[in-house]
Amino acid sequence: MSDRKILYVCQEMTPYLPETEIAVGGRTLLHAMYDRGCEVRTFMPRYGSINERRNQLHEVIRLSGMNLIIGQNDHQLIIKVASIPSIRAQVYFIDNDDYFSRKATVADANGTPFEDNDERAIFFARGVLETVKKLRWRPDVIHCHGWFSAIVPVYLRSSFADDPMLKDVKIVMSLFDNGFEGELNGSLRTKIEAEKASCGDMSLLDAPTYYNFMQYVVGALDGVVVEQAEMGDALAEIVRSSGKKSLWRCDHGEEDYWDNYKKFYEEL
Repeated sequence: MSDRKILYVCQEMTPYLPETEIAVGGRTLLHAMYDRGCEVRTFMPRYGSINERRNQLHEVIRLSGMNLIIGQNDHQLIIKVASIPSIRAQVYFIDNDDYFSRKATVADANGTPFEDNDERAIFFARGVLETVKKLRWRPDVIHCHGWFSAIVPVYLRSSFADDPMLKDVKIVMSLFDNGFEGELNGSLRTKIEAEKASCGDMSLLDAPTYYNFMQYVVGALDGVVVEQAEMGDALAEIVRSSGKKSLWRCDHGEEDYWDNYKKFYEEL
């Protein structure tokens, strides 16, 4: 797969955000696949806590300006970009003042998830896929990293399924056993159906807990990566019962893990 293209859609990534398990994992994966000969690009949200000057973000005018209708409201899509010089890779940031200007990622200072996380995730997913089409850069694999990116596979299996830029892409998602508390907004199913993005067992979204949401999204994937050496029984069972091709970190030593990761992509 040395000449293949992989698009990473990340919930968070260093050095733009603090060193959480997901953020460090996203950056490490990007480097590891670049070192193994893959062409890589990344998308992530431009959260308000990201310092644009220090990280040298700049707006890409030719990609910005589209308005996306989420619910009943128009939201302007702004695209910014930064580079990782060590691997000559570009990181594209999905930005919008309504959804991403707040100085936090997915929860407030008290740890309470934002009420509009469902709409933010929908906007992020739409923004990523519309921008990929504008870039005319056709990925062979789209790998979603973290639950906030999980609407991307839903779109790829529905309203973007016949798009010539995206219809043959393989879809992978990394799962972590540290999602959100409680439930996403109860209107998530209605909003996805309004986007003409219905696929799979929509009834799972009637009570959009983290585990119901992950079970729903896993149905849209070609492959699942279990990134944590220890995974809770509920999420592990979702992966095992899905029948999807899977890669489990606990099954591999650190020395050969990234080589097996690349092989996993090749076998999809």
